[in-house]
Amino acid sequence: MATEAASTAPVDGSQIQDIVDEIYEKYRNVDDGAVATYIPELGKADPKDFAICLATVDGHVFKAGDIDKEFTIQSMCKPFAFQMALEQWGREKVLKHVGVEPSGDAFNSIELDPKSTRPFNPMINAGAIAIASLIKKDSVEAGIQAFVDRMSDAAGRQLRIDQDVLNSETLTGNRNRAIAYLMRNFGIIDEHVNESLHQYFAQCSLLVNTHDVAMMAATFANMGANPITGKRVFDFQVIKYVLTVMFTCGLYDYAGGWAYEVGLPAKSGVGGGIFGVVNRQL
Repeated sequence: MATEAASTAPVDGSQIQDIVDEIYEKYRNVDDGAVATYIPELGKADPKDFAICLATVDGHVFKAGDIDKEFTIQSMCKPFAFQMALEQWGREKVLKHVGVEPSGDAFNSIELDPKSTRPFNPMINAGAIAIASLIKKDSVEAGIQAFVDRMSDAAGRQLRIDQDVLNSETLTGNRNRAIAYLMRNFGIIDEHVNESLHQYFAQCSLLVNTHDVAMMAATFANMGANPITGKRVFDFQVIKYVLTVMFTCGLYDYAGGWAYEVGLPAKSGVGGGIFGVVNRQL
């Protein structure tokens, strides 16, 4: 009975907001690390930008900092694309193209599983390109728009692609091209290599702010329905597979450390964002 009472207790919004504000103030001046520069356009990011947003499945939102500052989603797109592929093709078909094992290597490693010749998982670049190949459409722009529309539904507002970042990714993405052609050699992706890469680069170039990302995460947590609009965005029967792979692979070669220290399904991106999901909560 005590557990039931605790689960149905009203949210103390002021207390949660105080905690968010406290954490924001504690970490707002942290300046270690560096912005990503291997994609030149990302090097223009202001490292002082910082925001925190927490969205619950019952529609409460708590936020602090540069909440409306847009940045590109980058690798945080990968769980959502994986979700779309599973919905479209089913587990058996998708698992023929990408595994679900942690790689222990960097996100952009030019490496496939030596036993299966598949990418290790859909959270590293190789796996994400394989997933992009599955969800692209005969019209490249239609495939990109389908992804943008789904992410817009999850965020609760219309999103768009940053064309400057997309162009920068396309011009400098030779490592990803090498990964794609390696997979083409083993039949993991089809012959439309450039179209698969364009789908992937565009997905990574989606502009979001911290509130958008929190709402997208909360949509996962809310069994696939946006907590504010109520719109059903994702098939909740598939989400459990996505969250599992996020937990084991979402932080690349730090996935084990993250699981041990934090213990949440999560995904990071070189655009500066990171999100986590507490299933059916926030």
